[in-house]
Amino acid sequence: MAADPSGSAAAAVGAPGVGFHTLGQLSTPSVPVTTEPVPDPRIGSVIAGHRIERLVGRGGMGVVYEAVDESLDRTVALKLIAPELAAEPGFRDRFMTESRIAASLDHPNVVPIFRAGEEDEVLFLAMRFVSGDDLRTLVGRDGPLEPGRAAAVVGQVADALAAAHARGLVHRDVKPANVLLTSDDHAYLTDFGLVKDLAATTGVTRTGEVLGTLDYVAPERIQGGETGPWTDVYALGCVLFFALTGHVVFPLDEPERKLWAHLSAPPPSTGVTPEVDAIVARALAKDPRERYESTPALAAALREAVGDAPARPVQEIAEIERRLNEVRRQQIPGKVQIVEQLAQQLADLRRAGDA
Repeated sequence: MAADPSGSAAAAVGAPGVGFHTLGQLSTPSVPVTTEPVPDPRIGSVIAGHRIERLVGRGGMGVVYEAVDESLDRTVALKLIAPELAAEPGFRDRFMTESRIAASLDHPNVVPIFRAGEEDEVLFLAMRFVSGDDLRTLVGRDGPLEPGRAAAVVGQVADALAAAHARGLVHRDVKPANVLLTSDDHAYLTDFGLVKDLAATTGVTRTGEVLGTLDYVAPERIQGGETGPWTDVYALGCVLFFALTGHVVFPLDEPERKLWAHLSAPPPSTGVTPEVDAIVARALAKDPRERYESTPALAAALREAVGDAPARPVQEIAEIERRLNEVRRQQIPGKVQIVEQLAQQLADLRRAGDA
């Protein structure tokens, strides 16, 4: 995940194949340059009602800024899609379709999208700005997570995926770079840009494509088979392996060898316990029918294996309380219904914690 020198980062979701966490690093000049940074002409400008404050990440797919929604005086992460991508045939339709899908998810572990659209031929996506590190950055810097912490993180991602699956959606690009963690380990699943509506018939996603990241791609994706919740179970198993070991399941250089390993090779040991190895092996079964029936089932097995009983959802309660207070201060359409929905979620979580 690209991050500014202060260590904060903005989570971004929703653009097809254009995730903040996959934007890549800034290029290094090959000729001597001055130490003065090149000013970004967009800083201070206003795009679609958002005043751009600073650059957060840049890459070949697009740019992410920290910006302020002037109508609500709210800080957001504003993603601007690269013009050359926006010019590709069918890209705008896919962008808007998948942005609406991502925005339909309302869950404490999914970064909410506030707005998506186009202004002056610039495609943009505005979403909550979240300070933290993605799981890839965190593990790369601090090393593998201890099993209990890994179980807590994976459990939150599993819940986010379950919410998507309940809506008939499949993420299809679950990976450590798309798991953002706050300072108190609240996990957000980001970048639903490769999400697929199981009931959609629009055909905006071309067939024959293996989308996603090769280190976390399920065998059926490689073979062009049917994708579903079982596909995200496989990817989540790969994320779990990475969190526990600090490296991907099949650390091979050539893409062909990596794809073959996903199709044919068993996963190596995590080095934690045989019980945890068995969980990873089941999640990464080549036959989707042999995997866990859902992402929560995987998370529950992991919690039991590491001796970590489900805890009172303190983080989820705090997050919903924050959102509830935020909505109460705003003047937005459907405010009463949103407040009622959040209040009901809060009551349900408190009852679950007291049970």
